[in-house]
Amino acid sequence: MNGILRTDYHANFSIDSVWPNWVSFSDQCDVYNVCGVYGKCDQWSGCSCLEGFGPRNSQIWHMQEWWSSGCVRESPLNCSSQNGSTDGFIEYLVSLPDNPAYSYPARTRKICETECLRNCSCTAFSYTARAGPCQIWSGDLHTLRSTSSGPALFFVRVANGSRFEPDPFFSSRRKVVSVSLLSVFVIALLITYLLRRMRRRSSSTAGCDDSSTTSLRMFTYTELKIATGNFKNKLGSGGFGSVFKGILTDTTLVAVKKLEGSRIAEKQFRAEINSVGNIHHVNLIRLRGFCAQGSHRLLVYDCMPNGSLNSFLFNRNSESQGKTLDWKSRFGIALGIARALHYLHEECRDRIIHGDIKPENILLDADYSPKLGDFGLAKLLGRDFSHVLTTTRGTRGYLAPEWISGLPITPKVDVYSFGMTLLEIISGRRNLDLSVQESSRYYFPAWAATEIQQGSMMNIVDKRIVNNACVEEVRRATLVSLLCIQNDENARPSMGQVVHMLEGITEAHEVALQMPSHMEDHEIEAGSTDSD
Repeated sequence: MNGILRTDYHANFSIDSVWPNWVSFSDQCDVYNVCGVYGKCDQWSGCSCLEGFGPRNSQIWHMQEWWSSGCVRESPLNCSSQNGSTDGFIEYLVSLPDNPAYSYPARTRKICETECLRNCSCTAFSYTARAGPCQIWSGDLHTLRSTSSGPALFFVRVANGSRFEPDPFFSSRRKVVSVSLLSVFVIALLITYLLRRMRRRSSSTAGCDDSSTTSLRMFTYTELKIATGNFKNKLGSGGFGSVFKGILTDTTLVAVKKLEGSRIAEKQFRAEINSVGNIHHVNLIRLRGFCAQGSHRLLVYDCMPNGSLNSFLFNRNSESQGKTLDWKSRFGIALGIARALHYLHEECRDRIIHGDIKPENILLDADYSPKLGDFGLAKLLGRDFSHVLTTTRGTRGYLAPEWISGLPITPKVDVYSFGMTLLEIISGRRNLDLSVQESSRYYFPAWAATEIQQGSMMNIVDKRIVNNACVEEVRRATLVSLLCIQNDENARPSMGQVVHMLEGITEAHEVALQMPSHMEDHEIEAGSTDSD
């Protein structure tokens, strides 16, 4: 159905001959997402697929009343870490999608376009000189509607093919212009390089002033010491270091992480920062800058006003009391983090294993949208994953069995940790909690698996929100969590498959969960109160 009130009748008493008898709407485009993903609504002509897309279900689509199944790409996007992207864009004048975008401080439309192309998860961008920073969209596009005066030109990413090639006449002229511009650019670049070398030679100030390896802002240690009040306002700590709240000179609130135990040289640190700083996703926390001065290694992030997820799930007496996250918010958080991990594992230029997925590393912005933090930090510390994670307090309950056993580490360790975190999001309690009354519920995943297999999955949902939880989404989330925490890493899904199962695109199936042997004995003996 498409959400429009209507009555039908059956012609000749045949169930296959259905005709509309009465329909009520003033503007069919007012119906939310009436055209589905990648569909464009027009008040007069109805729904149509964007160029480069076709109906997901042609039979239903051509009935012209059930468009909500949406559209799919006719050709996959071309984006890889080795060869970059050959994709192009098609310009539309439409109202902007309602799914969230992130802003990028681009001075020109070309810079905005380049930023989208370098991000393999980017599907569209918008830009106007009046509006300031460009807007970048990731994932499917919803609620597109034709308009004669949109707030900004909207550019949808498509696989570049022959039909998108420019006219040969303009192509030849562009080649001449491109060669001329390239010559000017090379000369300007050479002059800039020489001036920068002269400036560095004449400067006697040691610290974070070399911008040759990254576009991120480089801070001096003194700047960050002043911004944080000599590192007094501590927000939290973990295996990678401690985080402090700070205020920059332009009054911007930031979170400053002091990396502890880094053995990586300054030059290599800056190279790794350049790699991590070029990673952009709507569900990854934004890295603003860094400092690599002497032995100091610090990272500067956007400060998330709502803190970390764990305070909303477990700390009933904290400042978050009375702000319990409802089911819709929790499911959105789980889906956002799954998309971020899928991006890190399979779509960003350098594959990154996060290595420390837990509620403490999931931060919430002003709208309670999730931002995954601490990605790529194992590389920045110059330490192997095993050393980082096995010396981190409060992370034991999220470690995959193969990690404990010293086996090679793959992205499936993140899948396991995500599954454990997903169970905590659903239940609002730690997976290992000796304070509960029934000993059978000490290790929550084993008890939850039994309840799910007995058809009582709603019993595991946080009692504070169970009455308003969507049963179908709970079913999907609980089954996905059990699939993710299987002992055999080969049996676990990839994060891309997890996203599709949570979205309902593919079906999740039940599994018989085996309690990991490393959780049965020493974990329960050690207790579950360690946390960041």
